[in-house]
Order: sequence, then structure tokens, then C-alpha cells
Amino acid sequence: MHLDPILYATLLRLAIALALGSVIGIERQWRQRAAGLRTNTLVCLGAAAFVDLGSTLASPTSIVAYVVSGVGFLGAGAIIKEGGGIRGLNTAATLWCSAAVGACAGAGALITSVYVTALLMVINLAFRPLSRFIDRRSLKPDVNIIYRLTATCSDTHESEVRHTLLTALAERPVVLRALRTEDMEEDHEIRLRAEIESPTRDETLLEQILQRLRKDPTVSSVEFGEGTLDVE
Repeated sequence: MHLDPILYATLLRLAIALALGSVIGIERQWRQRAAGLRTNTLVCLGAAAFVDLGSTLASPTSIVAYVVSGVGFLGAGAIIKEGGGIRGLNTAATLWCSAAVGACAGAGALITSVYVTALLMVINLAFRPLSRFIDRRSLKPDVNIIYRLTATCSDTHESEVRHTLLTALAERPVVLRALRTEDMEEDHEIRLRAEIESPTRDETLLEQILQRLRKDPTVSSVEFGEGTLDVE
């Protein structure tokens, strides 16, 4: 079957956008971020489809502008303000870059789209330990340590996991600053996110809390991050 050259180019661009978007999404899903595999793939594919459509119109530049604006609103929904801190900035930025990858693919700049994807993966993977190293080196004596702990479980076991977490925290010299529940993209799974404040860095204490959760058979995964909180 002979395909029209224009149709063939469109199918190729959309396929590459889907593949690259899934690569970005897999890394986000592995780290259990709010915008995971499906979200990043859809953003990348959608951007490619709109830009490809724009190439058939009189003003493709306006289509690209609308894509950027639309993804900006989508990214804003991923940003959450909690107390004096803000979460989700990296997720929003990744969605923005996913749209850029899709836009490049949709415009026919396939090599550029692959290159941008590679750079995005380097930033999200290689820069992560670097940023943590900088945080540790820049700690001042008048800051508290904030541990951000995430536990994933079935929605039918939320109360049990929450009780296990609260019990483990109550037995240790830490302060629970925030605890919230998020629905995941997967069916019937939720994510418990806790912010735990400690006056000192104590990896042993944190490991005890993590082990307590890992021993719970209803918890499918546990991860944590670290930050700082200025003491006023």
C-alpha cells in the first residue's frame, strides 16, 4: 500500500513524538511523580499533533504559541504551595519540555527532538544527585532538615498505612509538618506524602521509619527526598 508522502511524514513524526514522550514519562513514573508515563506521553504527542496540523495552515507559528500557553496552564496545575515551600516545579518544567519535544517532532525537527529528550533525561537523572550534594554542602547551622517521604499503597489500605506512618513518627523525635493523599494514575492506588522536620540530619532515624513502612505488605513502594527549612 502506497502512502501519501505528507501522510507518511505525519505518521512518522507522531510515532517519534510518542516514543520520546514515553521515554520521558518512564523516568517520571519510576520516580513516582504526579505527571508520569501517560501524562508526559500525551503532552508530547498532543504538541506534535497540533504543530503538525499547524504546518498545513497559513500560520503555524500561532499554533506553537497556543501549545506553549496550554501546557503552561497544565504545568501550573502540578505546582503545589505547602506552607513556606513549593512542590511540583520540576514536574511542571518536565511537562513543558515534553511539549517542546513534541513540538520539535511535529515540526519535522526530529534530530532536535531526540537531542532535547537526551538533555532532559540528563537533567532529571544526573543533576538530581548534584543538586542534593550542593544542598548538603550549603547547609547552615540555623536550618532544620526536611525529609519528604512518599508511600504508595492500595486505596483500600490507606487508613492502615497512615496509621503505621503516624505511629512510626510518634515514636521518634521528629515533627510531622504535612501529610496528604494523592490519587495516582493507576487504578485503585494512592500516594501518601509526608513532610517530616528534624533538627538534625539522622539517616539512621529515617531508615527506621522507612523500614517500618517497607515491612507493611500493603505498601507497594517507599521513597524519600531531603531539603532544608530556615529557622526563624
